[in-house]
Amino acid sequence: MKFSFKKHNLLMRKNILLLPLLFFILFASCSFTNKKFENPNKDKLLLETFLYIVTNGHYEPKELNDEYSKKVFKEYLNQLDGQKRYFLQSDYNEFKKYETQLDDDLKKLDVSFFDLTYNRLLQRMQEVESTNKTIFKKSFDFSKIESIDVDYENLAYAKDKNALKERWRKIAKFSTLANYETKLKEEQNKKEKDPNYKSKPDNELKKEAEELTQKTFDEIFTSYKDLLRDDWFGIYLNTFAEALDPHSGYMAPDLKERFDRDMSGKFEGIGAQLQKKTEGIRISDIIMGGPVWKGKLLEVGDLILKVGEGDKAPVDIIGMRLDDAVKLIKGPKGTEVRLTVKRVDGAIEVVSIIRDVVEIEETYAKSALIKEANHTYGIINLPKFYINFDDYKERNAASDMALEIANLKKSNVDGIILDLRNNGGGSLKTVVDIAGLFIKEGPIVQVRAANGAIEVLKDKDKNIHWDKPLVILVNELSASASEILAAAMQDYQRAIVIGSKQTFGKGTVQTMLDLNKYVRNSSFDLGALKLTMQKFYRINGGSTQLQGVESDIIIPDKYAYIKVGERDMNNPLPWDKIKSAQYSQWTNNTNFAKAIENSKKRIADNPKFKIIDQNAQWIEKQRQQKTYPLNYIEYKKQIESDEEYSKQLKTELDYKSNLVFISLPSEEELVKTNEDLKLRRDRWFETLQKDLYIDEAVNVLNDLLK
Repeated sequence: MKFSFKKHNLLMRKNILLLPLLFFILFASCSFTNKKFENPNKDKLLLETFLYIVTNGHYEPKELNDEYSKKVFKEYLNQLDGQKRYFLQSDYNEFKKYETQLDDDLKKLDVSFFDLTYNRLLQRMQEVESTNKTIFKKSFDFSKIESIDVDYENLAYAKDKNALKERWRKIAKFSTLANYETKLKEEQNKKEKDPNYKSKPDNELKKEAEELTQKTFDEIFTSYKDLLRDDWFGIYLNTFAEALDPHSGYMAPDLKERFDRDMSGKFEGIGAQLQKKTEGIRISDIIMGGPVWKGKLLEVGDLILKVGEGDKAPVDIIGMRLDDAVKLIKGPKGTEVRLTVKRVDGAIEVVSIIRDVVEIEETYAKSALIKEANHTYGIINLPKFYINFDDYKERNAASDMALEIANLKKSNVDGIILDLRNNGGGSLKTVVDIAGLFIKEGPIVQVRAANGAIEVLKDKDKNIHWDKPLVILVNELSASASEILAAAMQDYQRAIVIGSKQTFGKGTVQTMLDLNKYVRNSSFDLGALKLTMQKFYRINGGSTQLQGVESDIIIPDKYAYIKVGERDMNNPLPWDKIKSAQYSQWTNNTNFAKAIENSKKRIADNPKFKIIDQNAQWIEKQRQQKTYPLNYIEYKKQIESDEEYSKQLKTELDYKSNLVFISLPSEEELVKTNEDLKLRRDRWFETLQKDLYIDEAVNVLNDLLK
């Protein structure tokens, strides 16, 4: 479990992008599911169940040997204390005795190493929290020449408690520098708006910056304290899974519940996002369409102090774990929850809310019309391949895509842009159904099991929902389901793929296994295990694993030089190839070659794309920086240099196309009466109008129509 401070953008960690890769779920019957386990000890029951499943079910089982143990050891310590802020070198030396024993411990269901590290971490966190209180007793000296090293991977553990205290002092000073600089800018802005405004003295701003840092630290330690032993054991078990491949993993019950919610895009509750604060549970966001939003019952910044269920006595939630508070607040549709709330203005009142189904609109597909000189086009943004696994007839990505296409056809669009950028994946079934909207029938993807058996998943519906030009936008963060769809449309020569040199490169299939189904008469909720059990392949036989999908038209982007793909992760499965499936390519693609050729020439001649490429190189250079000044003058100099570059870049990339983006007629009335939806659409359209990639996609559609 990693927690990090809010830092200025110059502090960029190596693994800055943690991808939310939503994996494929296949409800396959597994030959090993008939074995049952009994063990009164939850830890050992989990280990026993896990050991059996990964040994018998993983696509490419690893030999449980010293090499495997070393991988687990390294990643587990990285999860516990990746930034080396708690453990001492003596702790690490003691832990290292177990480096090659963890495979044996797993087989013996021995949790000695976990108990050792867990108890030691609690001890060190308590010591660090106590030590940190002394750090802020003395004000920081911003004139002192010193620096902070953030190369955590190569950073040694602190040799003793004094060295650890010094490390935290520098962390605190660095965070305070950022807060201090922010407060100076706030004062400057206030003065510019009101010449009569009396600016706060420098020492007061510095004190406020230090207090803000201290408060941030307190919240971090509080978050750690909220974690239960089961949470830490889940982290321990998860590292055994991730040593098999980067997408296998253990999900504790709460995580599994969140996954189901994210995949369906809906849940039952009040429709507010919550954040734990020392003084209560804070409303951090309100979800459009939920009970709170509809009734204008709460505002961002309100604090929930107590929770009452119906006519039951309210429960005080100040100091309660956030997860436990959330469990009290959410509940079935139609039930009442009474919240004792402290308003932003200080007033305290009881708010009654009837829970309802809340849909997270940003999860779902959305479309718009694009008006240009001679044509009207449609754009569909698909953030993920969502699904309700309990009922496929419920709202899902495929049914929504069919609806969006139908609405675009009513507006007589001449071509469609399907935006899959940053789409991390999702349900396999929805991919097959969506691909089928663009072809008559045929194979979409091939899936191979560990025993070598290959299944070809096909579109069997002969109806074509869209037979006109199609362009697909991707980038390095388009993964899994996005890659299947883009690859299938590319192999059929049904669409032109525009974007990064290659997509993410995730070509593995995970099955979600409910561990509770493997045990007898257990009172424990064991959670679930997502396990890589299959690989998928393009219909041309090639795997997307590691290599991803290469765009037909490559456009520079900000991720170009950052290591974000599957090939950059730990323990990825290898690339390979199988026999091609039988399929017939789309015949109405005579303009493809010319359209691609024209696009490549436009991109090469466009100076703004060259600037984007230069910026991508600059971003990677910034990420390679490992030391930062803690002297204010030097810090300010670096900040100003970065800001000057950003300002210059913004000027050079300042762009607004002549394209006009409007809502579909079927949505216009809703937008007029829904201020929140109108605001979201206006912002989307504003972003699209500044998007060079959309502009080029329209140019390609124009060429396809010639």
